[in-house]
Amino acid sequence: MNAHTTGMRQKLEGIIAITPFARAMGARVREVGDGMAELEIDVSPELMLQHHGYVHGAVVGFMADSACAWAAASLAGDVVTAEYKLNLLAPAKGERLWARGRVLKAGRRMLVVQGEVFVVDQGREKQVAVALATIAQVGAA
Repeated sequence: MNAHTTGMRQKLEGIIAITPFARAMGARVREVGDGMAELEIDVSPELMLQHHGYVHGAVVGFMADSACAWAAASLAGDVVTAEYKLNLLAPAKGERLWARGRVLKAGRRMLVVQGEVFVVDQGREKQVAVALATIAQVGAA
């Protein structure tokens, strides 16, 4: 792990620590750097499930959005999501979710990022969502 990657990881962990929603979700950085980021959460049945017993779409959306924003931040610094589209591919039922964001195109002010969300159930992984996001650099002129 290089100094930039280590610094980026520490920065994201600091952001999680001061962001109530990310902290409530129990978000953890798996990997970050060079236009890519991965995060994970443990599924809390008391907080995250909808009426069919699947992980709520809002939680899946949080994972996709965060992975995309963190991937963009690894290249552009301070960012916010301008928009994202989320396709739910399958019900998310399991004990853990993880997501990966990958920058597809970095412009001067905006970055286009793809996100994927996976559920882990009894050791098996299944992709449950894909997202395409536009991430804006904060303070970009």
